[in-house]
Amino acid sequence: MFIFDAHLDLAMNALEWNRDLTLPVSEIREREEGITDKPDRGKNTVSLAAMRKGNIGLCMATQIARFVKKGSPIPGWNSQHQAWAQTQGQLAWYKTMEEASEMVQIKDIKSLEAHLKLWKSDEPKKPIGYILSLEGADSIVDVSYLEKSYESGLRAIGPAHYGPGIYAHGTDSVGGIGQKGRELLKKVEELNLILDATHLCDKSFWETMEVYNGPVWASHNNCRALVNHNRQFSDEQIKELINRNAVIGVALDAWMMVPHWVRGKSTPKEMNVTLEIAVDNIDHICQLAGNCDHVGIGTDLDGAFGKEQSPYDLDTIADLQKIPHILSKRGYSVLDIEKIMHQNFISFLKSVWT
Repeated sequence: MFIFDAHLDLAMNALEWNRDLTLPVSEIREREEGITDKPDRGKNTVSLAAMRKGNIGLCMATQIARFVKKGSPIPGWNSQHQAWAQTQGQLAWYKTMEEASEMVQIKDIKSLEAHLKLWKSDEPKKPIGYILSLEGADSIVDVSYLEKSYESGLRAIGPAHYGPGIYAHGTDSVGGIGQKGRELLKKVEELNLILDATHLCDKSFWETMEVYNGPVWASHNNCRALVNHNRQFSDEQIKELINRNAVIGVALDAWMMVPHWVRGKSTPKEMNVTLEIAVDNIDHICQLAGNCDHVGIGTDLDGAFGKEQSPYDLDTIADLQKIPHILSKRGYSVLDIEKIMHQNFISFLKSVWT
């Protein structure tokens, strides 16, 4: 089945982890043997080849660069201009992959339709389609930079990531969006960008919902009812997104999937983290909505973690093809499974871009 993944940090892996994503996952792991600078070395799950193997032909691909103030315990860039430059380096990697015929940028209905048609064909090596998303808006020095990003193909933006940001407060922080946040949201709406509500803390989330009237989704966010942490959305927040015709992508980061996960100590096997739990989150959203129209897949695989913090029945991203079978066993119809695996997000994009 064709799969749309609503959140992959591909350029971050290529440039900051120095991973050649044109290689098979096995070869990337082999090259990282003995390297210990990051806990996920030798445990990656994503490559462009693995995406093709798993029929994951389309994704939201991120730019990400956080600005941090002096003394912040969270790593990041010391100025917004540095953060902007980092995102432009990431954009250059995507463009290089396009020149190598490995990827193709999707930014409107015409390119989307052409890409979906290509992936239905018998072409032997199809390019991975990517739609550019900005995770955390700190690199937007002022709103004119958002216009530049739009011209480069940016089509979705999350105002915050972890901690306090320039435009909103994110995961593990408390605070609102402020005047700068309101100005950003106004420009997001004016450009018809998709607002990604993922990572907004509760206060910033609700303040955003009060003033923002444009398209909104959550690319990679699970359910607080299943894991009680501020990174997840409460049922009330999920219902708000459903009422706004949003789609929520279920993520595969183990600490978001089971309670009491201890980073660096817990293992997926001992905590019984499987793809079944991802389907628990999918099902919870479907039950709140009363239908299957508001949930999809937003794995966040290799988002600064690897197999040590992923479902243990997933070796590479190609194993997303196990999810349709799990959904089928739970009584989901083929039509509903297609909605969850790709159609909901694709329909959302078409509605925004029409």
